[in-house]
Amino acid sequence: QVQLVESGGGSVQTGGSLRLSCEASEVITAVRCIAWFRQTPGEEPQRVSIFYTDTGAIVHADSVLGRYGISIDKSNQIVYLLMSSLKPDDTGMYFCAAGRPEESCGDSRRGYSSWGQGTQVTVSS
Repeated sequence: QVQLVESGGGSVQTGGSLRLSCEASEVITAVRCIAWFRQTPGEEPQRVSIFYTDTGAIVHADSVLGRYGISIDKSNQIVYLLMSSLKPDDTGMYFCAAGRPEESCGDSRRGYSSWGQGTQVTVSS
């Protein structure tokens, strides 16, 4: 099972930018997808962005469209989440997750069997 390690979180002010990293222990193409989720206390993780390794497609949630991007470093098996124009509502613990070829890679956390430990993002007004 692929191991994932996130990094890059921190505290920024409204309008700031961050780049989160998700480093995988295996070649990225061994999984069907790698996604980023945001979780706030007491809530289920919400998917914000996803990269499908087979097609190269990238999909973002409406709430981050135009502000978030994904960049891939295939040499080092890293998936970056590029965050800009950050708002207080972007605050949360960010996790990357990977889905095996037979998994759904859907909106729900149940479609992913590998998760990192998370990295905290705090946006102040």
